[in-house]
Amino acid sequence: MNFLLVMAGGALGSAGRYLVGKLTLGWLGPNYPWGTLAVNLIGGFLMGLLAGMLARTGSSEHTRLLLGVGVLGGFTTFSAFSLDTALMIERGLWSVAIGYALVSVIGSVIALFGGLFIVRAVA
Repeated sequence: MNFLLVMAGGALGSAGRYLVGKLTLGWLGPNYPWGTLAVNLIGGFLMGLLAGMLARTGSSEHTRLLLGVGVLGGFTTFSAFSLDTALMIERGLWSVAIGYALVSVIGSVIALFGGLFIVRAVA
């Protein structure tokens, strides 16, 4: 059951990401990654609302899996990253949070270039 909740939520989140990308491309043009920026900011905000709601109401694990892991995970993985970072900050682990954020963002870009390098070297 949990697996199906995550899958269904992921499908909805991915469709939402696609629609936001199409809308921002049409409104703002292709010269900047507006769609990615929009889903990251919206996803972070929605993850905050969800985390607060789940903490306050003690909602079910099914709700967390469907909405947090599924919908928001499909919409943007940046929302999970944002929640992890915020939890570290709330626990007073500022240096760990900053390190995590830097390694996540810079490391992801370096990893992307690593993948590109391998594909280009093989091709």
